[in-house]
Amino acid sequence: MKYEEDKEIKTGICKQATDEAFLHKGGFHGDDVADLRYHGGPDRAVCVYPFEHYAHWEKEFGKPLPQANFGENVTVTNMLEKDVHLGDIFRIGEAVIQITQSRIPCSTITKRTNNPSLLKRMIQTGFTGYLCRVLEEGIVRQDSRITLLDPHPKQVAVLYSNEIYFRGQKNVEGMRKVLAVEELATELKETLESRLSKLVHL
Repeated sequence: MKYEEDKEIKTGICKQATDEAFLHKGGFHGDDVADLRYHGGPDRAVCVYPFEHYAHWEKEFGKPLPQANFGENVTVTNMLEKDVHLGDIFRIGEAVIQITQSRIPCSTITKRTNNPSLLKRMIQTGFTGYLCRVLEEGIVRQDSRITLLDPHPKQVAVLYSNEIYFRGQKNVEGMRKVLAVEELATELKETLESRLSKLVHL
């Protein structure tokens, strides 16, 4: 992907619409990840972004956004960060997925959109989208419905976890609440545990 005048990076953020794709434990067949340090893997196999946010950003920044602007694999409706929870399990087409963490947006979004304010605003609003692991593999079609199979009993909203991650670095109770979700992505769990250990040993 080229950005600014003559700079170029290797990225998997630019997605193309498809009628159907097989979803396996590592993600959608044919969908590559350029930087495995920060993207992909079993805990982050699927990136989901709420469609409603597109209208918000288009109004705020005054220009239309292309499909899959945020590099998401699946664009959804009625599944905002405030309404879904870490550990929630959904059926999507033939597959079953589970929310593992909020999406931690990176600078590639800024490069793709040529909008230096977007990354900051995503963090401020918590409109980041979220990541999922695949519990059952299967085909997902463009018109597949997403159905909540098993709501997580802890009811820790993705939006709340965003608040703790980005602005609650000293919120011991908040970090413990997020960490109480055993299904949390391993890397995020380790980050929060590290922050927490430094605080409780002060």
